[in-house]
Amino acid sequence: MRILVTGGAGYIGGTVAAELVAQGHTSVVYDNLCHGRRDLLPSGVEFVEGDVGDRAHLENIFRAASAENSPFDAVLHFAALIEAGESMEKPEVYFRNNSASTLSLLEAITACGPRRLVFSSTAAVYGEPEAVPIPETARLKPTNAYGESKLLVEQMLAWFHRIHGLRYASLRYFNVAGAPQGPNGITRGEAHQPESHLIPLILDVALGRRDSIRIYGDDYPTPDGTCIRDYIHVSDLADAHLLALAALDGEAAHNMPLIYNLGNGHGFSVKEVIESARRVTGHPIPAELHPRRPGDPAVLVASSEKAIRELGWQPRYTHLDDIVRTAWTWHQKRYTL
Repeated sequence: MRILVTGGAGYIGGTVAAELVAQGHTSVVYDNLCHGRRDLLPSGVEFVEGDVGDRAHLENIFRAASAENSPFDAVLHFAALIEAGESMEKPEVYFRNNSASTLSLLEAITACGPRRLVFSSTAAVYGEPEAVPIPETARLKPTNAYGESKLLVEQMLAWFHRIHGLRYASLRYFNVAGAPQGPNGITRGEAHQPESHLIPLILDVALGRRDSIRIYGDDYPTPDGTCIRDYIHVSDLADAHLLALAALDGEAAHNMPLIYNLGNGHGFSVKEVIESARRVTGHPIPAELHPRRPGDPAVLVASSEKAIRELGWQPRYTHLDDIVRTAWTWHQKRYTL
């Protein structure tokens, strides 16, 4: 297949773009490079610089591909801002970039693009869950603007499916971590500028790039008082996206949208993640306690039973230490070159 991967120069999108090529597909990355790295794209991946909010540019790309008798078969949509904390300071930026820009993409798809889309959603659409692990049928009530911006997209997708016949899969996941294993070893890991995700921040302490790791709140209703999250390895996530893409050819996708949670089914607290990093790295990793951040739910752990049952998805990295170890291998290589 020929696939357009929006946000494909980023950590998750780039991993999926590389896996598409490895499985014999044509992967065309569309990215504005605000957070992506073109130099990390593997050979064989085509690159087009552009913004998802630029409907005219997207339509030109779709029309040109069709004119060349190589139309796109589907879109994998990763392009988004993802920082929950920042979204509580600048909600307008998130609704513009994540929600409104995706509407431009959907308009371009409706006008002249493929009728299949896999959407990178988030478990943040659930907010404070009523039960854990969270099923796909749980109440959708985000506690931050990031989650709300993704939920708005899911609502738009439902209407585009109903009215325009768009086949789509919405994959809800939360904390993606680790580094994929390529043919020449681990080649790509998680790094943001500025960094805000827990595991890279902890590993920065082990590398001597930070003095300590901050713990935001230890008075949550959890066993050790710190937030609990479900961590999924980026390679397992990539597998799920390709399985969802294949499922869009099935009869079920014609009659209803495909919505799946993705996680390993086990939650780990902030303190447990720090302890895992201490075991893996052999470093003491000092920690500092800070006040809670607004919009942080106490527990987010997604049930992945539906994805396992219907897609045949099976995570390979189910132990936190294994996930952290792949990230540590990449971060050491990154900062010692």
